[in-house]
Amino acid sequence: MSDPIPLYRVSAFTRDPFGGNPAAVCLYESLLPDDLMQAIAKDQGLSETAFLVPDGDDWGLRWFTPRVEVNLCGHATLAAACVLMEDVEPDTERVAFSTRSGRLEVSRAPDGGYVLDLPAVPPLPLPGAVPPALLAGLGVTPEAVLDAGENLLVVLPTADAVAALRPDFTHLADLDGRRVIVTAPGDSVDFVSRFFAPSVGVDEDPVTGSAHCTLAPYWADRLGRKRLRARQLSARGGELMVEDRGARVLLTGDAVIVFWGELLLGP
Repeated sequence: MSDPIPLYRVSAFTRDPFGGNPAAVCLYESLLPDDLMQAIAKDQGLSETAFLVPDGDDWGLRWFTPRVEVNLCGHATLAAACVLMEDVEPDTERVAFSTRSGRLEVSRAPDGGYVLDLPAVPPLPLPGAVPPALLAGLGVTPEAVLDAGENLLVVLPTADAVAALRPDFTHLADLDGRRVIVTAPGDSVDFVSRFFAPSVGVDEDPVTGSAHCTLAPYWADRLGRKRLRARQLSARGGELMVEDRGARVLLTGDAVIVFWGELLLGP
């Protein structure tokens, strides 16, 4: 029998075990083969599984959806930090990760929860026409569609319009690997959003940290304030504070470990 792998399930951007965005977190002494990490992520069936290995004073961190490895995942980074700071290194106030998106830090928030320091991805004008698959997939006419790197940012007029969306994921999967952030002004919060990524195996992500790397600078510019409260309107739902710091974005949210155990890989 191979050595068991510690495995955690964490709900991120919430204190409700059944809310927010669930992520699996695996710890190992050295990196597992890519195909094995992908197989574990597929078996977990969550939007992301995080893989942690020691890396000097930091931790190496990689993220896999059930279908592909991704360059940045906010909620699974929060989940990994929660595991480290609550169970593995409970006396530490800050952890740092080496990732595909550079060095990322997570620290304890003064009033509880955690603060993620992530790279900003401000949206830009969309080159060319709006993809027909986007309009067919959402079934609405947006106020604006902007380019946000791997994502498309779609702006709607109201929170009710965002909540009412019933996407056709077959069409959204035809966007050449791009994911879709849909956003609007909020009622009880500054802005709301939803996130769709069927092209990477995630029809709707419950609460998406990486999307707020774009949402924070967009809404900070539009509302004229740097610090904002956000809500993602998925079925599980979640809230976070965002702060636009130019080249970086700070995301503040809670997380809770739901269960832990050992993954047995057999002989």
